Amino acid sequence: MEKPKIYITRTLPDEVIEPYRNRLDIEMWAKEEEPVDRQVLLEKAENADGLVTMLSDDVNQTLFEHAENLKIVANMAVGYDNVEVDAASDNQVKITNTPDVLTDTTADLTFSLLMATARRLLEANDYIKTGAWEHWSPLLLAGSDIHHKTIGIVGMGRIGEAVAKRALGFDMNVIYHNRSRKPEAEEKVGAVFVEFEDLLEKADYVVCLTPLTEETHHMFNYEAFRKMKNTAIFINSSRGATVDETALKKALENKEITAAGLDVFEEEPISSNHPLLQLPQVTCLPHIGSASVETRYKMMRLCLDNLVEFFKDKPVITPVN
Repeated sequence: MEKPKIYITRTLPDEVIEPYRNRLDIEMWAKEEEPVDRQVLLEKAENADGLVTMLSDDVNQTLFEHAENLKIVANMAVGYDNVEVDAASDNQVKITNTPDVLTDTTADLTFSLLMATARRLLEANDYIKTGAWEHWSPLLLAGSDIHHKTIGIVGMGRIGEAVAKRALGFDMNVIYHNRSRKPEAEEKVGAVFVEFEDLLEKADYVVCLTPLTEETHHMFNYEAFRKMKNTAIFINSSRGATVDETALKKALENKEITAAGLDVFEEEPISSNHPLLQLPQVTCLPHIGSASVETRYKMMRLCLDNLVEFFKDKPVITPVN
């Protein structure tokens, strides 16, 4: 029996790929750090039975029109806003994602970003490296306490609940807003459901973990930032387009809020002259929420396991449609 033809849009480690070659005919884009050329992807999709894609790949109707043999796309991410899911369903293409395996890793990063922003760790690191540390003063690089403060989580999914668990270790008060209440999260971590506006007004740390949808696009606009405490710190490790970046910059410059920690941006990658990078009270990371070696390997294997199960005519492990 001929093996299904699979195209992977980045180079993945041989130690991950090799065990799957006995079941799948695998070809990969030759670069690890650069996204696949769009024309190359369309050409490869023409003969592919399955694709493994990244968040940087636009999986849309145009691609499906080029891919008559395509049956499944395994997207290596929890989110799938880079995929036109309705178009996939119309073209009878299965879509899978990689939830669960990155929950704790992303929660670790989110809380680390909160701590680094609150305590100005990157500023302090640069302060020493640039030779600025010549004296001690009572308020030298003084940041904000984390313990006993109120954290407001917008989007109480698996990652939101994991972040709330970490917050409990700092004796934080946990409030949250979600499209629907999560009684299980309330029971497990003592989180209190509040309306979005109430969360903005009450939280010392506002953490965005909501998926990107039409409803959540730019939900953090200037009016939202104005409702926050002027001592509040905003953290985003979900999707960049949930935030109006121009409004965030204005809110920081006008001292509507104190600081921001960002792992995601509207357009990625950003350049070193991005407006938000010019503000010392902004801590920026290059979308590394799930970037531990262990977790990224699990995500790769989950994509490939989904393909194997699909082509064995078995239910996929993590279906989107």
